Amino acid sequence: MNCRTRIKLCGLSRPEEVEAAVELGADAIGLVFYPASPRYIAPGDAATLMRGVPAFVTAVGLFVNADMQSVQRVLNDAPIGMLQFHGDETMEQCSAIAAAVRRPFLRAVRVRSTMTPDDLLKYEAQYRASSPFFAGLLLDAFVDGYGGGGKVFDWSLIPEKLAPRVVLSGGLSVQNVTEAVLSVQPLAVDVSSGIEGAKGVKDLALMREFVRAVLAADTQR
Repeated sequence: MNCRTRIKLCGLSRPEEVEAAVELGADAIGLVFYPASPRYIAPGDAATLMRGVPAFVTAVGLFVNADMQSVQRVLNDAPIGMLQFHGDETMEQCSAIAAAVRRPFLRAVRVRSTMTPDDLLKYEAQYRASSPFFAGLLLDAFVDGYGGGGKVFDWSLIPEKLAPRVVLSGGLSVQNVTEAVLSVQPLAVDVSSGIEGAKGVKDLALMREFVRAVLAADTQR
């Protein structure tokens, strides 16, 4: 059976990157509102970029340890459709912020080698029970800092029954995303550093090749 893997291109900060993502058929674009990141974009600049985003392409705002007021200030400027909590936020904090701003959210999990498949299943079940705004888990590699580390984690830790609901991240690139899709069969893949020519700057050719590699995997599923 052929299935379509959704694609999120994250850390976009220039008009040409957003334009390319839309032309390539990306399902979501990620905008980073974490000031310490080289991919950070100011809310006003994000609002300008989003004018070129058509309907049914979701703009996902990535936050790291931001409080409710900070998230609300971003949303006052930029019409973000989904939140992504990528820091050390508690389940209660994620649920409360999402409820306050009325947005669905992804919870990023930085997967450690000590985690088990049951840990991930329990984590998802707890979040799903905690909030009607919970949209799913984004699984990333554990690195120092918060995302964009270009590291791959052990995909075998992802339970087969959870895989169709997760967004797979962590060190994905043109070279390994076909294997990742075929091995894990996730709902979606998320890439940032793997499509960069320099830190924080997307390479449009790599963006194109990444999408093609995902599509190639889908034809084999």
